[in-house]
Amino acid sequence: MKSFVGKYFWTILIVLFLLVSWEVVTHFLRVLNPVIFPQPAEVVKTFWEKRMELLAGFVSSMKLLVPALFLALVLGIGGGLFFGLHSKLREVFMPLFHSLSPIPPTMYIPYAIVLLPTFQTASIFLIFIGAFWPIFLGTIQGVVLIDRRYWDNAVTLELRGRTLLGKVIIPASMPFILNGVGIALGFAFIVLTIAEMFGAKEGMGYFIQHYSDFSDYKTVIAGIFFNCAVILSVMLGFDLLKKRLLFWMQDGAEK
Repeated sequence: MKSFVGKYFWTILIVLFLLVSWEVVTHFLRVLNPVIFPQPAEVVKTFWEKRMELLAGFVSSMKLLVPALFLALVLGIGGGLFFGLHSKLREVFMPLFHSLSPIPPTMYIPYAIVLLPTFQTASIFLIFIGAFWPIFLGTIQGVVLIDRRYWDNAVTLELRGRTLLGKVIIPASMPFILNGVGIALGFAFIVLTIAEMFGAKEGMGYFIQHYSDFSDYKTVIAGIFFNCAVILSVMLGFDLLKKRLLFWMQDGAEK
């Protein structure tokens, strides 16, 4: 805890300043519409009252997010390694990849609704599309940019097949793969929230949309804060995993 506070001291200070400013503007100065901008105490009270509903929404959202991310990781890394290692196929297909990857996943919503049997499968597909491309393209880039010395050393040691893949290619590509995964996580949460706002009956995005329809803004803000807390927790956890997997880079940076 002490190291955490030391590392994020200024971040915590900024958050505290914003919270105090919010309290002053809404409670003491009263310069904002109290319906749209409720006091912090009201939001905290609502957060506590809706805690079980928020947790149920979190579980529902994870049922969509986790399978989609798993598929994106498996197919993105696997496909990226394949095309990264086959230069001729990569040259043929890269124009197609660059054409398809910028298309927002939301543009596939009409086809996802028509072709897939349930809202759940349609949402998983949309989240998968949003998460797949950063991982896939990041993996290709990682393989293509492997230092030539690594290849020469692998040839000298006569490394082939799974040994070459596990000992040289994947570790050397890992910084680019993990960078793609980090971007994919951000896209996945965005698409998840959008999907739940328009077709779900529960979930973190649905929670916000449902109460905004009734102009219950203190509950909306509570839902936004809950979403922020979940996303922040996931991203901090991913950063810890990234540092553990790239420990050799951290050591070099410290020196």
